[in-house]
Amino acid sequence: MTQIVSSLAEISTSYRALFVDLWGCVHNGVQAFPEAVSALQTYRANGGIVVLVTNSPKPRAGVATQLVQFGVPEDAYDTIATSGDSARSAMFRGAVGTNVYFMGEWDRDAGFFEPLHILEDPVEITRVPLQEAEGIVCCGPFDPMADPDVNRADFLYAKQKGLKLLCANPDIVVDRGETREWCAGALARLYTEMGGESLFFGKPHPPIYDLARRRLSSLGVDIGDGEILAIGDGIHTDIAGGMGEGIDSLFISGGLAAAETKTATDPDAAALSAYLDEEKSNPTYTIGQLR
Repeated sequence: MTQIVSSLAEISTSYRALFVDLWGCVHNGVQAFPEAVSALQTYRANGGIVVLVTNSPKPRAGVATQLVQFGVPEDAYDTIATSGDSARSAMFRGAVGTNVYFMGEWDRDAGFFEPLHILEDPVEITRVPLQEAEGIVCCGPFDPMADPDVNRADFLYAKQKGLKLLCANPDIVVDRGETREWCAGALARLYTEMGGESLFFGKPHPPIYDLARRRLSSLGVDIGDGEILAIGDGIHTDIAGGMGEGIDSLFISGGLAAAETKTATDPDAAALSAYLDEEKSNPTYTIGQLR
């Protein structure tokens, strides 16, 4: 059974590094959570390493810029691993062909198509209409408020052509302030349910954890999985990913599951237990909000 804690400091001395989710954990898509920022700053001041592990489709440079806008200071983390970086690497290796149909908000997601110079001989990617595509690159819905079913006709066509869908963000939903929005993961889930093939690179899937470990190693440290704590509010992403990787986890119950766990400041123990039983999940620890 998960252990309910009131602060990161209660358990942080057991871990040399944190894999920390962003949205719903460190910020709400509009502004930073001051207590979360303070907790990470204190952890780093005591010698810990913070790797931000996010399902954002943005490259890490884009996420770093966004964090400044949200008020997350640079001294709250050491490095960033994004689903976007992991998925971009696959795209430029030709995972879904060279002529791709793009789904998302171009003004927001254009950075996904910036050249990836770390690869040797990357393929050249061209955005084309669906009828000319060899595959689909999905960074998100065209309209995050629209039901994913609006894409059913296009997905039926794509499935019949045998197109693979590269999902740059496996999150199903996210809360931007007080508004819940659909993410790319909801579209990929629909496509998979319809019989199409979706490729996933963010949490809870292994590629992003491999990237996070490489980013950690690039800092010149040798830290085993038993010394890493995964933190986040996504029971199907952050916690499932941590459990799948054999990494201890801290569930933020006041994020996406605030209503189900009856979390105000702290979760209701009975509601939390019922929720975790229903989701068949067992995070090592649970806290209302990162603090």
